[in-house]
Amino acid sequence: MATFSIKDIEAVSGIRSHTLRIWEQRYGIISPKRTDSNIRYYDDDDLKYILNISILNKHGYKISEISRMSKEHIGELILKLSGHNNIYDTQVKGLMGAMLSFDEFAFHSILTTSVIQIGMEQTIMRVVFPFLNEVGVLWQVGSIHPSHEHFASGIIKQKLYVAIDGNIGRHSEYKKRFLLFLPENEQHSLGLLFANYLLRARGHEVLYLGQEVPMRDFKDALGGHKPDYIFTILTASHINIDKQELVNNLASVWSDAKILLSGIQFVKADIDFPESVRVIKKMEDFIQFANSISHNYSQN
Repeated sequence: MATFSIKDIEAVSGIRSHTLRIWEQRYGIISPKRTDSNIRYYDDDDLKYILNISILNKHGYKISEISRMSKEHIGELILKLSGHNNIYDTQVKGLMGAMLSFDEFAFHSILTTSVIQIGMEQTIMRVVFPFLNEVGVLWQVGSIHPSHEHFASGIIKQKLYVAIDGNIGRHSEYKKRFLLFLPENEQHSLGLLFANYLLRARGHEVLYLGQEVPMRDFKDALGGHKPDYIFTILTASHINIDKQELVNNLASVWSDAKILLSGIQFVKADIDFPESVRVIKKMEDFIQFANSISHNYSQN
């Protein structure tokens, strides 16, 4: 079980540590554990409970009222708010609580309801990415296990796979051909999957090679597909790769294609980019680009 300091709790929940201490003393809303050296800490259940409290409090429930509720009743209210409220922080905090308790049903329910309300694209941009940013905060301080991240990303990817399947064969007469891949040792595929969905939803043809693709295998796919655009992402800092060489290879291997690069390792790198290469700094820029080459596209 993970442990969290009061600063961890403040970073994720938005509740100031001073406020939390007052709530503990005045309402007995939670009792932190203590180490042998008398340092307070919180566990997974505590964090989930505090996240739920912060959501209810932001929606007008008084702390004195919340302190009298059972955890079961609080959980029911959270699911109801997540399903009937478009304030995205509610969904983000709900996903965090569901992840920490490995509650698959709640995680699925929050995502599915959001997709129904605002669509897949906006759900990923306004709910999933902010959620993953908060997961990153906990990851940096060592407060969650890899199993938490795998649990959440696995369900998110399932949703994207279903959405992608629903757009296979949906080609516009103005379609462009894209080849999407991740370089060797790059495993963070969620952004590439989302790009796959965005392009297919706009009627473009996509050859999706996935993660950790060796350059020789990448070259084999070019002749048959003849892409107009090649898109890849590089985010992992531990990858031992010559980024300049990779960029040069991509620019020369298929001269008819334009190269789109994204990810912090490209954005912040000191690289001499050929004219055929465009760096996409953030996903909003990729969406804007996709819209610019897509005729008469509107989100469902």
